[in-house]
Amino acid sequence: MIAALYVEPDGIYAGLPGVDAWDEARDARTYAGPHPVVAHPPCQRWGRFWHGSPLKPHQFNLGDDGGCFAAALAAVRRWGGVLEHPADSKAWEAFGLKAPPRSGGWVAADFEGGWTCYVEQGFYGHIARKPTWLYACGVDLPSLRWGRGEQRLHPGLVERYGYEYARRKGLVSCIGGKDKTKKRNATPSEFRDLLLSIARTARKEAQNAA
Repeated sequence: MIAALYVEPDGIYAGLPGVDAWDEARDARTYAGPHPVVAHPPCQRWGRFWHGSPLKPHQFNLGDDGGCFAAALAAVRRWGGVLEHPADSKAWEAFGLKAPPRSGGWVAADFEGGWTCYVEQGFYGHIARKPTWLYACGVDLPSLRWGRGEQRLHPGLVERYGYEYARRKGLVSCIGGKDKTKKRNATPSEFRDLLLSIARTARKEAQNAA
């Protein structure tokens, strides 16, 4: 059994055999084991616009996520597993974790037995490159599809407004509709399966640690 923490109630982890999904209603901060975890703690207060919209900055405090990242990190260290956050997440510095190189490869993240790496979800089915940092502890570390993928731009925007505008706008924002944020944040099923496969290698000593 794998505990999937901070996931959507109707998302891609829901109903999977061998997966115990913890959505907002269950409050993943209270997870007390005993299974390895795949953690997707909320990232809004740790990213580029942690303070709020560029049109309304300074609405929030850095890292004000109600303790979600801290709880997710503790769960991965305690039970074994893997945590996912956007690349350049300010949570790494806040919690004393080493930032991984963009060239790829696992590097030691801390003195707690944790490892970290840079990987792009675009290699695993996401419409955008979606640079991501992983933190893993107490598991086998697989070789992933390392490096940076080709930039993905909307050809119509490039033709009409030029490269710089299309780069700033981003591919996901050109999809249209009201689910842009959901599509941007979505985890592709292939990447989900990768994270679950990592968590399933959690060693018994990590799962049973005091």
